Amino acid sequence: MNSVRLYVSFFFMHLKSMMQHKVSFFMTLIGQFLISFNVFLGVYFMMTRFHQVKGFSYSEVLLCFSITLMAFTLAETVFRSLDTFETIIGNGEFDRILLRPKNSLFLVLCSKVDLTRFGRLIQAVVMLVYGICYSSINWTPLRCILVVLMILGGVCVFGAIYLIFACLCFFTLEGLEFMNVFTDGAREYGKYPIGIYGKTVLLICTYLVPFALFQYYPFLYLTGKSDNPWYSLLPLFSALFLIPAFLLWKFGLRHYQSTGS
Repeated sequence: MNSVRLYVSFFFMHLKSMMQHKVSFFMTLIGQFLISFNVFLGVYFMMTRFHQVKGFSYSEVLLCFSITLMAFTLAETVFRSLDTFETIIGNGEFDRILLRPKNSLFLVLCSKVDLTRFGRLIQAVVMLVYGICYSSINWTPLRCILVVLMILGGVCVFGAIYLIFACLCFFTLEGLEFMNVFTDGAREYGKYPIGIYGKTVLLICTYLVPFALFQYYPFLYLTGKSDNPWYSLLPLFSALFLIPAFLLWKFGLRHYQSTGS
């Protein structure tokens, strides 16, 4: 409970700091919205031309895209400090964090909360509402809960990837840009259900990096394209991806020897 209060305090501290430059904050917020809106236009023109993609209608594609975008945005907001962890190590800030009487990973997460990403969240909410209202899905309490679980599972998967990215910095002292394939790349490809990209991509996104566990398989059950009820539990299994990521963090932390900064 103390950790929750501490995180809330950090949250409002970051918000107050950003509000010192209100124009910059809101311009960045609008910029983030326009970036995601540009991607939305690509989907719109694509679906206007072809109407369906592998049996998925326009409203279903928007619903799928909104879930992926919302999960990515929330993860980037909360785990943003892990994406810039090489800077935290390089300037000696992480050495100071290790001296404080709190969990090091928790303090790293508290060190940066990027609220400007909420511009993308607004876009995701609009698409989610549209997808819910205009899709042919028979909405039940279970399906409503499933949407929430898909978003939370996505947050866990993207958060685990950011954590793995940070762990690599223990050994390289620099971030490895190829990891962006699994974050920004996944956000872009997540516009559509992953299954449309072929069996190889689906296998990778099922057994290597579990994007399909929170996006594709539950979405099949959500839209009625599969009657397998086990698909509705897969977002919970996708959250388990945090376990190996956390173990890698513990391993890297044990071998960390300071930067000498």
